Amino acid sequence: MTVPQRLVITGATGFIGSAVLTELARIRDARERGRSGPPRLSLRAVGRAAPEADGRADEWCQADLSEPGSLRGCCDGADVLVHLASRIGSDEEECAAVNVTGAAALMAEAQKAGVRRIVHLSTSAVYGQGPHRGIAVDAVVPAPLSPASRTRLAGEGPALAAGAVVLRPGLVIGSGDRWVVPALEQLLAATGALWGGGRALLSVVAVGDLARLIARLALGHGPEGGTVWHASHPVPVRAAELVGALTEWGVLPEVGEDVSEAECLERMAAAGCPVSPRQFRLVSQDHWYDSAPVWAAAGCSPGPGALACLDEAALWYREYLRRG
Repeated sequence: MTVPQRLVITGATGFIGSAVLTELARIRDARERGRSGPPRLSLRAVGRAAPEADGRADEWCQADLSEPGSLRGCCDGADVLVHLASRIGSDEEECAAVNVTGAAALMAEAQKAGVRRIVHLSTSAVYGQGPHRGIAVDAVVPAPLSPASRTRLAGEGPALAAGAVVLRPGLVIGSGDRWVVPALEQLLAATGALWGGGRALLSVVAVGDLARLIARLALGHGPEGGTVWHASHPVPVRAAELVGALTEWGVLPEVGEDVSEAECLERMAAAGCPVSPRQFRLVSQDHWYDSAPVWAAAGCSPGPGALACLDEAALWYREYLRRG
């Protein structure tokens, strides 16, 4: 195995990217203390602006995926590209500019620079409407329903052509999550109930565990490039277990009712809930994917599961939801 020395990471100020940068910096610092082990890692973060006093990266490269020309030279001298940046929103054109055109330009830069290893983050939302139960990669034909998921699926094309290991995680939770748990809070506020008894099985992964997996893959362990992998914890979580754990930690309110999916949708509409019916069905119906192969291929333990991270994330969630 060739040990990379210089890694380029996009999206390093985002939810998942920040966790991955922290994990890679931890590995770099451990190698520095050991000195007799593998060569020292050098971390170059690519983004629109460099945060002040952030010593996790050795270098910050200012660039914007929506402006492909700004990416020129960002991968020069690099061994590995870890592409974690994406645009998530309702504007198809804006999403395409980052997730498709920007990704293609970045992959072209990586190929021009002779990058040997690429890890590219996608999403299991590319499969669209469920229910999905324990499916392998592409056992269901992708049918994305939102601008973000459509363009992220399209962005997988240039990544795979460049030889990337493409990851499709499900629901990612932990400190910094502004999507999954906030949406659950909005749903519970609007419905006052747990839909269908919370029986839906969901693919969930703690952001710290996903970061460990991505770092391991970036450092050359695991599958060859040009492949797609599910990247959640191998054991799915029931919606009731997720909501119950968040309630125990004081993040979500207690709910006593158990009502049907149809009744929940009616209550959401009456309350003007910002969570769409499509997003609601992601947690009210089974959406879980066979993720065991990637952990085995990378030789990486998936850990005890996403619910075990909530002791560390609960304070962040409580403060975030209180502010919002």
